[in-house]
Amino acid sequence: MKRFLDTLKGIKQYPTAIFGVIVVLALLISALVVVITIPYDTAITTWRGGEEIVYKNPRNAPPTWYNWFRKEKLVESFDLKEGDENVTVEEEVTEGGTKIKTVTFAFDYEYDSFPQDIQLYFKSEYQAKQPFVSVKMITPDEREIKLQNFTIGKTYTYPFLQDQKLMKRLGGVTPNIGLFLDPESAEQKSIKGTYRVVVEAVCFEPDSDVHPEFVFHGQVFGWAGTDHMRRDLSLPLLWGIPIALSFGLLAALGTSLLTMIIAAIGTWFGGFVDALIQRITEVNMVLPFLCILIMIGTFYPSGRSIWTILGVTILLSIFTGGIKSYRAMFMQVKESTYIEAAKAYGASDSRIIFKYLIPRMIPLLLPTLISSVPSFVFLEASLALLGIGDPVLPTWGKMINEAYNNAALYRGWYYWIMEPAVLLMITGLGFASLGFALDRIFNPRLRGV
Repeated sequence: MKRFLDTLKGIKQYPTAIFGVIVVLALLISALVVVITIPYDTAITTWRGGEEIVYKNPRNAPPTWYNWFRKEKLVESFDLKEGDENVTVEEEVTEGGTKIKTVTFAFDYEYDSFPQDIQLYFKSEYQAKQPFVSVKMITPDEREIKLQNFTIGKTYTYPFLQDQKLMKRLGGVTPNIGLFLDPESAEQKSIKGTYRVVVEAVCFEPDSDVHPEFVFHGQVFGWAGTDHMRRDLSLPLLWGIPIALSFGLLAALGTSLLTMIIAAIGTWFGGFVDALIQRITEVNMVLPFLCILIMIGTFYPSGRSIWTILGVTILLSIFTGGIKSYRAMFMQVKESTYIEAAKAYGASDSRIIFKYLIPRMIPLLLPTLISSVPSFVFLEASLALLGIGDPVLPTWGKMINEAYNNAALYRGWYYWIMEPAVLLMITGLGFASLGFALDRIFNPRLRGV
């Protein structure tokens, strides 16, 4: 307990350590909240789902905060359905038993730019006779624009942009622009104000009903934006936190502990055991680490799960220069008087290794462990960027890989790459700052540096 309190006092002396602690705690808390609020199955289903899950999202839309830095604001995305505040529903039953249901979607439009797309989605209930639907839009200057009439099935989608007849009525201008243009202006200028999309559904059966949903695809969406498949990029950004931390911490912990234990065993027993460990280390140090991981991911694609990659990473990272560094320190500890006393009263080899040798190195282990986390986090992201990471999990590296494959930088979708890159840099900086500060605290020779 005293050692822990002394460590906390030492951390207070270094601003970089305080920054590192804040970043690491924020990442750990965020990872825990993400795993609880977005369970694994939900995250995978959402990330790998089809159009039925992401249909409300625009395609390749920057995040909403883009508007903070623009004089001309981009159109924001939204969707309206029955029960929402700006949606009114009226029903009328004729003498013949026909039900006429009128649903009005009202929305304010205060933009100089135009939306990406507009769609109406219908779900209906009927036995034999399909409902008939009529759609119109009322502009802020009270012009009534007839959109389309059609019969719908159990489900139906009316895409405004694909309505060629509507486009002709708008003078050859695509509906996402023509519906908002000021007809009296020579310039391509929108009319600002409240628009209303009126859906009138005629149901011919007593129990028949129609449920429309209005989806307005703007040019910006959410706090993270979307990709080429309409997926919300906030999901891989959030789930990338627990994945990156799990991989980095487990790899760093497993590598550091196993390296220390093997070095202690070799130092204590010496002879053939020590020579064998040193030769394995020397061979492993000349092997191309990243190339081996790439080869495994390429030739064994079925084994590219995050746990397989983690296991191979730990296996290849054990016999590195750390073995020799720990061996040099254990050689000094081995000659200590308390080790001689332990041998004198008959302590077993395992007791001496795990009770007397290794505990002396724990203060040096912690800074090394913390400092090595960023390298493993970047390794996982690098493998995903090269296309040999886990094909299922939504990670930061996977985001950058898909952005690169879709020429995000060339097309101006900078957010797609910058968001995961910034999180990677913050993670690396936080752990590195904390690790360097702990190294100064536990290593007396560095305290004045």
